[in-house]
Amino acid sequence: MEPSLAGAAEAGDSFRASEHQHVRYNPLRDDWVLVSAHRVKRPWQGQLEKPPPEDVPRWDPKNPLCPGATRANGEVNPKYEGTFVFPNDFPALQPDAPEPDDNDHPLFRAASARGVCKVMCFHPWSDLTLPLMSLPEIRAVIDAWAELATELGASYPWVQIFENKGATMGCSNPHPHCQVWASSFLPNEASLEDRSQRQHLSQHGVPMLLEYAEQEALRKERLVVENADWLVMVPYWATWPYETLLLPRRHVCRLQDLSDSERDSLASIMQRLLIKYDNLFEVSFPYSMGWHGAPTGSYLAEDCRHWHLHAHYYPPLLRSATVRKFMVGYEMLAQAQRDLTPEQAAERLRSLPEVHYKKRAE
Repeated sequence: MEPSLAGAAEAGDSFRASEHQHVRYNPLRDDWVLVSAHRVKRPWQGQLEKPPPEDVPRWDPKNPLCPGATRANGEVNPKYEGTFVFPNDFPALQPDAPEPDDNDHPLFRAASARGVCKVMCFHPWSDLTLPLMSLPEIRAVIDAWAELATELGASYPWVQIFENKGATMGCSNPHPHCQVWASSFLPNEASLEDRSQRQHLSQHGVPMLLEYAEQEALRKERLVVENADWLVMVPYWATWPYETLLLPRRHVCRLQDLSDSERDSLASIMQRLLIKYDNLFEVSFPYSMGWHGAPTGSYLAEDCRHWHLHAHYYPPLLRSATVRKFMVGYEMLAQAQRDLTPEQAAERLRSLPEVHYKKRAE
């Protein structure tokens, strides 16, 4: 439903997005976000986050993600030199689970949930993160992602690749790594994006995010970085302060469909974006990120042209390395709200140097 225009400003008032509150529509999720740019000026006396430690040891025999270390289940990691994938020792999903009992009322429904959870280490060194890795090392991560998406996608309809970076985002280990969860069902966000993209293609004859990428490439005001194959922007409907959306220029449905050159340029644009993130507050920038593409499993035989591959980056920091955005109160009970406009956030990120702050003195 469209927001009400009741109480609209008197005729003659000049609307400025950077000063006046308004709501923006997110077509991907079919919901709205409240933008209140004037609140950026309010003083902050709330919780301060601890900056991430700068003295992470390169190798720690007690760290279960390090080469040669012993994990909680007693298994010893190989002395790997590149990426390393292993089954999650505490998986949220397992391949074998009994069917829930039938319920006698429609308000008490349950369904089966099966799957596989894996952990992927990006690099053998604990003191490196993606923006500090070389382009060939980042490319190796991308290739491993695509291999996992293909392998698990042969059996499961959804393969969620995601990285939680930093203790602020709940990451319990500083070693550079991500998780991959494959499920026997389409999760809520995937189902929502599937429905909205399918509807857009039906109504407009073009994939939603392909059209959106073309529009943002023309408008420029929300672009952060771009190259021949990829665009990164703060989306028009962004919820998190410095949220970004990573989109291929070509219509691609799944990560494993990327060409060799597109994988190279993806490594480059990821490095550029993540360096800017770190440079914003000169800290190892926390975020949750993940890839969304067309479903797999039985969907591989279906028409999924409405899907357009993309990655979401959701960083929580707002004003400094110690002040974060909280999704509470109004956001939990009404709808998402942000202070900084997406255009202001994009301009700040765009203006940052592409040499990492730790390497400027080298």
